[in-house]
Amino acid sequence: MYSFTEEATISGDINAVWATATDVPAWPSWDPHEEKARIDGEFAAGTKGWSKPAGAPAGVFTITEVEPGRMWASRAGIPFGHLRGENRYEPAGDGTIKVSKRVEVHGPFGTLFHLIWEKRMRADMHKTFAALEAEARRRG
Repeated sequence: MYSFTEEATISGDINAVWATATDVPAWPSWDPHEEKARIDGEFAAGTKGWSKPAGAPAGVFTITEVEPGRMWASRAGIPFGHLRGENRYEPAGDGTIKVSKRVEVHGPFGTLFHLIWEKRMRADMHKTFAALEAEARRRG
């Protein structure tokens, strides 16, 4: 297993940021990393969803953990392993929020993932953080 994390500080209301980040069907309308997305139920542990990230194959994910307003994690299959993503939202005071995404790559596919997708995924995370800030402000 290997992992990588990116983080940023954005401005906004934590409730608006959380509502935006967990509105899966709306992801493609504001997140430049997502081309298509859906969720098959409530945003809760055990619920499955599907997404098509830009520049990567589409796939099913399962929400594995939710701490409302603070964190959600998911798991998605990849050849011979899986990806685990953990998204955190921590109020930092003065109307700012520390956002972070940690990606764990489990299994022998990790080396190929690192070579092909990690660099772009890291860059996209910062685009997503900025877009999340803008969309939460627009909604809010």
